[in-house]
Amino acid sequence: MRGRRFFFRESAVIALETLRAHKLRSFLTLLGIILAVATLIVVISVVEGANAYFAERIANLGTNVFYVQRYPITTNLKDWMEVRKRNPKMTLADYDFLREHLTLADLVGAREFQGTGARAGAESILQLSLRGVTPNMADISPEKVALGRYLTETEYRTRAQVAFVGTDLTDRFFPYTDPVGKTVFLNGHPFEIIGVAEKMGTAFGQSQDNFAYIPLTTLHKLWGRGDPDWSGVRVAVKASNPMVMEQAKEQARALMRAHRGLKPDAPDNFGVVASESIQAIWDNLMGGIFMGATLIVSVFLVVGGIVIMNIMLASVTERTREIGIRKSLGARRRDILTQFLVESAILAAVGGLIGVGLALGLNPVVELLVELPTRMPLKAVLLGMSLATSVGLFFGVYPAHKASRLDPIVALRAEGEDDKPLGETRFPLAAR
Repeated sequence: MRGRRFFFRESAVIALETLRAHKLRSFLTLLGIILAVATLIVVISVVEGANAYFAERIANLGTNVFYVQRYPITTNLKDWMEVRKRNPKMTLADYDFLREHLTLADLVGAREFQGTGARAGAESILQLSLRGVTPNMADISPEKVALGRYLTETEYRTRAQVAFVGTDLTDRFFPYTDPVGKTVFLNGHPFEIIGVAEKMGTAFGQSQDNFAYIPLTTLHKLWGRGDPDWSGVRVAVKASNPMVMEQAKEQARALMRAHRGLKPDAPDNFGVVASESIQAIWDNLMGGIFMGATLIVSVFLVVGGIVIMNIMLASVTERTREIGIRKSLGARRRDILTQFLVESAILAAVGGLIGVGLALGLNPVVELLVELPTRMPLKAVLLGMSLATSVGLFFGVYPAHKASRLDPIVALRAEGEDDKPLGETRFPLAAR
């Protein structure tokens, strides 16, 4: 056992001495492994972080909330072009019909989006997400009240010019005073701020606090039908519990088809979208990114492995006389084979360690570039190191096999690079 430990220690020392003696060559040798491991870990870190971040955002939608809207979610360009031509805008009439007949829902609300600018005094915001909503969206959407209150039924019926706003607006216009009761101009129309939402932060680099909610009836009064390409009203449905979600979705679909007079063989001219639909699209996107990264990592690993194999073949040639001496002292073919395999694996493992360090340095930079949190799990580091070591072993087999088959008599005649005194040569392979 002690002999085996000594053997592996000596093999490691020889491998590290090789790296130190030829620094530039060693770096170029390991470059493929370094890039492969770093790329793998960074991609896994981004995917893990993005998945956790996205799951948190999806959770805000609720497990028993779905939307009936103008367009379904699709990744097929042809399907998208067809639904753009076929699907009419959702209207308040659609919302009223669903609210009246959808029996499997606890709440049926609606909202409509429109971009606008905002002004208060000398300050202005050029781009603001203006959202017309029904009062019951307070119990469906994720926004929570921090100051003041939400919209009321009375304000909805009377088309009042009041607004429930995000913190981007109040931080810009009223940083040092209570914004509730203040007036803000939305596209030139005065609105009284009645409430402020809790800060929500950003999602994929976009602020989630740059909005103003006003009664949906007020939006239609002041801005009419808006852009004909706009999606129109988006109906939000909160099912009584997650167990009846699918039934509620089917009921909503059947009601919309009946309301619009669609024939049995006609396709839907609206979309029913739940969190799982969005999650499926996200999973496909992340899967595609990971597959692309896997291809790149594979190329790096193969290139790195081939370079390591060539370097190990050169090492065998340089150390031919040394191998002959070791065999003459009793080293077996198995010992020679194992020696070079260990050296190859250690070379690759060193490249893997450098790749891990590079990934640690790159992760903060990637976070800034993609504006998403990254998570570097231990499994990514272990996978990277395992792949690096495995590549070293695999591509070290041929050089190790070649070294183990050298004829000791022929090898002793060779002029190695190290025709140095025997006292300076390590012999971990000699019989013990």
